[in-house]
Amino acid sequence: MNFIEVNGTALRYELSGSGASTLILIHEMGGTLESWDIAGPLFAAKRNVLRYDTRGAGLSQKVRGALTIDTMADDLVSLMDALGIAGKVALAGVAVGGAIALHTAVRYPQRVAAVVASSPAIGIAPDRRPALLTRVEKMEREGLHAVLDTLDNGYPAELRGDAERFSAFRARWLGSDPASFGAIYRMLIATDLQPELPRIGCPVLVTLSIACARRIWSSPSRGRLPARATPCSRPATMRRCKRPNSTPERSASSSMPSERKHPRVNLRPHLATRSDLILRRREAPSRRMATNSIAAHPSRRIASRCSSG
Repeated sequence: MNFIEVNGTALRYELSGSGASTLILIHEMGGTLESWDIAGPLFAAKRNVLRYDTRGAGLSQKVRGALTIDTMADDLVSLMDALGIAGKVALAGVAVGGAIALHTAVRYPQRVAAVVASSPAIGIAPDRRPALLTRVEKMEREGLHAVLDTLDNGYPAELRGDAERFSAFRARWLGSDPASFGAIYRMLIATDLQPELPRIGCPVLVTLSIACARRIWSSPSRGRLPARATPCSRPATMRRCKRPNSTPERSASSSMPSERKHPRVNLRPHLATRSDLILRRREAPSRRMATNSIAAHPSRRIASRCSSG
């Protein structure tokens, strides 16, 4: 367990593994670097792996006042600089961690080689904001026990077969700071990353959680995914799996996006163990690829319905 002060805050981190490339793991809302306890060491067998508690989470410094997604991206790059991680890295994040990864790819394109984002929380749909703000205020007043049903999205019943593991996760989640939790939710409410997604120039893999999949499958645009969300994405298809996706061990043993300029990314394996849908890119990017935005058509606003932190 290590601590460091960067960008005006104190962060807890763990750097492990060895190799020519570096993978940075960014946890979900209410998560900590322990969220990657199963997958992290397996990824570290072939590369350097950095995982950390984001600002306001785990044992990192808590948030008081307003927070922006810019600050979260700046924290990440400042941490890289302080640890001597030069060049480009691969980023993998879940929910709000996925949003941080995507925004970092836009804000610091010279530092990001590839992104894996599981149900990235890139914004909150306008019609959901009032209800979410009400929940945030309740949480800030009464603590996380008052919004315990949030775990149904982050850790659905289908994946609670290991009672001991879920119990540890629940206890760690309840130990989060409500004020910091609220600051991060307010950040998401004020954030809309959709317009900047076409500016991402590196390969991106997006997976969808079980909770997100349920919302998409019940929507009028069922099965429709962004054709070209970024310059480095090909037309994508949605495939429903017969069971919850692969174990952390299987996921970690698969190849991560390479740090080369335009790698071919194998999308059959995926990082998030809480997903039952996957976007599959059929081939590597070409120079003549169009860059139309997710926001170009209402049926493509997938992430707005999935954003829960």
